[in-house]
Amino acid sequence: MTNFALPLRFIITLFSLTLLPSAFAAVTVEVSIDREDAIYQTGEEVTFTVTAKDGAKELDWGDIRWVLSRGGYETLSQGDETLDGGKGLQVKGKLGRPGFLLLTATFTGPDGKKTNGYGGAGFAPLEIQPSMNAPDEFDEFWDAQKVALAKIPMEVESVPLTDGVAEAVDAFDVKIKCANEGPPVSGYFAKSENALPKSLPAVLFVHGAGVRSSSLGTAVNGAKAGFLSMDINAHGSENGKPQAFYDELKKGDLNGYTYQGRDSRDDIYFRAMYVRMIRAIDFLTSQAEWDGQVMAVIGHSQGGLQALVAGGLDERVTFIGSGVPAGCDHTGMKVDRISGWPKIVPIVDGKPGPKVIEASRYIDAVNFARRCQADAILSVGFIDRTCPPTSVYAAYNALKGKKEMINEPKMGHARPKPIEEAFWNALKAHVAATKGAVAK
Repeated sequence: MTNFALPLRFIITLFSLTLLPSAFAAVTVEVSIDREDAIYQTGEEVTFTVTAKDGAKELDWGDIRWVLSRGGYETLSQGDETLDGGKGLQVKGKLGRPGFLLLTATFTGPDGKKTNGYGGAGFAPLEIQPSMNAPDEFDEFWDAQKVALAKIPMEVESVPLTDGVAEAVDAFDVKIKCANEGPPVSGYFAKSENALPKSLPAVLFVHGAGVRSSSLGTAVNGAKAGFLSMDINAHGSENGKPQAFYDELKKGDLNGYTYQGRDSRDDIYFRAMYVRMIRAIDFLTSQAEWDGQVMAVIGHSQGGLQALVAGGLDERVTFIGSGVPAGCDHTGMKVDRISGWPKIVPIVDGKPGPKVIEASRYIDAVNFARRCQADAILSVGFIDRTCPPTSVYAAYNALKGKKEMINEPKMGHARPKPIEEAFWNALKAHVAATKGAVAK
């Protein structure tokens, strides 16, 4: 006869497991704020409420470890609490100077699994200023870069494309020389068939961090909307290659590109990236179909950085869309504040590296924003740990032209579709307003 008796230890373990929530893996941590816009004046108090949920059900068990910091730079308070009665827990905080608070809440369940949630609140964000002034030779340096570029013939290699191209759109894989040595501009260019001379506004799409091909679909969609449209990759790399090609670049020459040459304003990697962007604008504005009025640059993250740079570096740029921009306020530590991606300035023996500090100021988005007269729309996530909101506002507040900020208190580092649509609608309004002003 078969013996079905089970060891007592096994029975106890099985019984214990049945006490755990059946969908424990679906637990989320939510942080709500006592103001919908999550914006306060300095000295006011914010209340964060932390809850853990299993689907829609609020949990009344589990441990929460919370840390309240000044934008992720300095811990202000912290604690460990146990959820009790499904009421969540409250954390209060305030700032005595313009900036952002970041609450990080970590839920630990009975199985030891940890889940994070975040909350952010801004304090007088419109008063946040860049951490340092621009270098004395900033304009002289960049004027010299543009003069040197102008001496390079704009030699263009253009290959017509048909696959993936919409009807009534001409599209090309384009490479444009912009240095005697080094990578060219590499992108996809598209325009409406049979467009009349001086009839089309222009838009340049620039990329976030990473190594990838330019986007043919983005360029074509811009052309379908009535623009001279170009999408360029950040590195002058070949387009349309298999993923393995870009993976090899990322492991090879472009490994850690954000820190390459960072001791020198001449060698720092972003200098050449910005020069390629100017040459792409040269190309678009040299097209017979360009209307001579609208030149837009749109990007997110590292692309948002490039958009800010374009607006401050090239007076032909009339509109920028800069989503969660990187590269802002590299020298934040000089005023005891967090810096933007990619945290390019190293801390050596507790102090920022002086050579990198100096070089970083020549590629810092805030210094281009100070010179930007273009219409601008930006987005910022209050819980963005990649491009912190303090750094984004340091650039936004420096802009000189008409500007708009899309505040997203519950957003991290992201480019959701509603923001992309808001940027596109703002560009269309800019085109209409520009053409209307010319008509008058």
